[in-house]
Amino acid sequence: MPLMNLPIDALLKAYPVINELPVTDQNQLISALNPVSLPERTQVFDEHQPCRGFPFVISGAIRVIKSAPNGRELPLYRVLPGETCFITASCLLGQQEYNARGETEYDTQILMLPRPVFEEMLVHEPFRRFVFLLFAERIADLMQLVEEVAFMRLDQRLAALLLGHGREFRTTHQQLAQDLGSVREIVSRLLKGFEHRGLVKLGRESIEILDPAGLRQLAGTTGSM
Repeated sequence: MPLMNLPIDALLKAYPVINELPVTDQNQLISALNPVSLPERTQVFDEHQPCRGFPFVISGAIRVIKSAPNGRELPLYRVLPGETCFITASCLLGQQEYNARGETEYDTQILMLPRPVFEEMLVHEPFRRFVFLLFAERIADLMQLVEEVAFMRLDQRLAALLLGHGREFRTTHQQLAQDLGSVREIVSRLLKGFEHRGLVKLGRESIEILDPAGLRQLAGTTGSM
């Protein structure tokens, strides 16, 4: 695709590290990019697939999920514009297949950098620093997720998830269950308990937050399941 058809301004704004590369290498990177536009809830990659490129997210979001044999899922993280995928970078560096699934959360535009050019860019300190900073940030996120799953009750995690979305949170019980790595029936039962306690009011694909202070108190309490 001609360079004029690529969203170069959006790319450089989201990923200023590219401007730190020598001009010839900037041009090599940009000319190698393959634009990919994906609608909402489209699979980007799946477990056991080979990794062929490094994604720059220009718009939308990629949700990275780990699935269990019994069908349960645990969301690991989201990749937003200006970020990139820790698991993809790990697969490229280790020449491994994917060990998780990625799907678009909204309509998403990606610029994919092929593996050979990604490997060439790693010789440049700014790009290498960008990739390893990504590792550090994502490992911190995953450690927080491990801590929440291991040490917080599900009702605490649900209360925390409901906060920060304003007065009305547009979502479904199924989506909340997926975000928590649980099942819809358990989340629905907890939400009905929240409603009975006056914390929330349940609607059709929406949750009205009635008592954010009560949710914050619940999210911060400790105890066992």
